[in-house]
Amino acid sequence: MLRFAIKRTLQLIPLIILLSMVTFIVINLPPGDFLSTYVNNLRSSGVIVLDEEIKELEARYGLGQPIYVQYFRWIGNVLQGNLGYSFSWNRPVNDLIAERLGNTIILSITSLILIWLVAFPLGYYSATHQYSTSDYVFTSISFLGMSIPNFLLAIVFMWVYFLASGKFLSGMFAIEFTGQPMSWAKFASILQHMWMPYLIIVITGTAGLFKTFRANLLDELGKPYVQAARAKGVPNRRLLIKYPVRIALIPFISTVGWMLPGLISGQTLLAIVMGLPTLAPLLQSSLRSQDMFLAGSILLVLCILTVIGTVISDVLLALTDPRIRDAIGKG
Repeated sequence: MLRFAIKRTLQLIPLIILLSMVTFIVINLPPGDFLSTYVNNLRSSGVIVLDEEIKELEARYGLGQPIYVQYFRWIGNVLQGNLGYSFSWNRPVNDLIAERLGNTIILSITSLILIWLVAFPLGYYSATHQYSTSDYVFTSISFLGMSIPNFLLAIVFMWVYFLASGKFLSGMFAIEFTGQPMSWAKFASILQHMWMPYLIIVITGTAGLFKTFRANLLDELGKPYVQAARAKGVPNRRLLIKYPVRIALIPFISTVGWMLPGLISGQTLLAIVMGLPTLAPLLQSSLRSQDMFLAGSILLVLCILTVIGTVISDVLLALTDPRIRDAIGKG
C-alpha cells in the first residue's frame, strides 16, 4: 500500500506543474494588472507618478515581460520558498499566507471531521429506520440545510444572537488577542466565537452528505446479497457494517480530493460575513484587485490540496474496496 501511495504521488507531480501553468495564465487573462490599477488610482487622487517610477516597478516585478518569462520567474521563486510580494497589502505573500494558513487548515480539518461524524451516523440510523419519525425529522432538516446558503444562515444566526445577548459575534477570537500567541484565555475566546461557524458548517455540510449516504445505503440494503446473508443467519449489525456500509461509503471516499480545497474556497462568503481570518476572503480580495502573486499562490495551494486529497482518496478506496486492492496487487 505504501508503494502504491508513493507511485500515485509521483504520477501527480506533472499534474501539479500543469496546474501551476494554468493557474498563472488564468490570473493574467483579465486586461491590465494591479500596477496599472494602482497607478491610475494614484493619479486620479492627484498624486504625480513618473513614468520612470512605473518602469522601475515593472522591471522589479517582471510585469513588462512575456507571460512565459513571468511564469518561470514566479515558479522559480516558489520552488525557493519565495511566493512573491502582495501589491494590495504591501507585504510578502509568505507572511500573509502563513498568518491565515493555520486557521484555515484547523477550520477545514475539524469541519470535515464534524461533518462526517454527524452525517454518517444519522444517515445510517435513518436508512435502517426508514419511514420512522426520526427518518422524517432528519430528512426534513437535511432539506433545509441544502436549501439555505451558509452565509444567509450566518446572518440569521448572528442577528438572533445579537437580539438575545446584545453582543455582535464575529471573528475567530476577540480583537485583543490578535497577534498574540496561544494561551488559555485566547483558547477560551476561540471557543466562544467559533461555535457558531462550526454549527453553520455542520448544518449545511451535513445535509447533502446525509441524504446521499442514506440513499446509497438504502440501495444496498435492497440488493439480493443482503437478503441472502440475512437468510443464512448473519447478524444484522455485522452484515450492515461489513458489506452495505462499506460499499455506500465508496462514493464519498472517492471525492475526498474535492472536499479538502472545497472547505477552503467553498466557505468564502461565510468567512467574509463572519469575519473569519482564513484564506478564502484573502483569495477573493486578491482576485478582485488583480494581486497576481497573492492570488496565484493561494490557487496553487488549493491545487496542491486537491492532489493530496486525490492520493488520500485513492489509498482509502484501496483499503475499503477489496477489488481495488486485488487490482493493485496484480499491477
